[in-house]
Amino acid sequence: MPESVRPAYITSLIRHFEDLRDGTHGGSASREDKEAHFKKAVRLLAPIARQVLTEMNTILLLDTGQLTETGLRRTADGGLEASWALSWPDQRAARVPPIAFYAYFGATFHHPHLRGSTVHDWPLNVFSDEDAAAQSSILQAIASGDLHNLVYRADYRIVPAVTKDPATPVTGRTS
Repeated sequence: MPESVRPAYITSLIRHFEDLRDGTHGGSASREDKEAHFKKAVRLLAPIARQVLTEMNTILLLDTGQLTETGLRRTADGGLEASWALSWPDQRAARVPPIAFYAYFGATFHHPHLRGSTVHDWPLNVFSDEDAAAQSSILQAIASGDLHNLVYRADYRIVPAVTKDPATPVTGRTS
């Protein structure tokens, strides 16, 4: 199958496995060049991460959530990381973590990864605007998985759209 018609998630996995095979990331072998790729990936991914978390806040949390992001920062071990998190009063009261995306490139890693609060380790292979846009479905899956796991840890009542007035259907169905 030509790469142009290959689903983005498969392209990302193939890039990841080729990077492991070749000891590279985005064609780069030096740590400095790999970090430059990671910094660009964080910049390109940020609007997609905000969009996914804003959709969840609007629809599921009924605009009760607060989106925070760290921006790019150096970790204690010399790696790099960035995060985007969505917290809300019911989640905080239940003492469970927020829905979050963590982009991280550990100091000893060959290449960076992306994870949620409870959903872990997806390859982070973003080198262009198109790559970042293609991550939307992956971020949606991570955020959905996080929320599902947080409900499992706490209770369905941490989701305002589920506990609002039962006369107002959440799904838009009237029957």
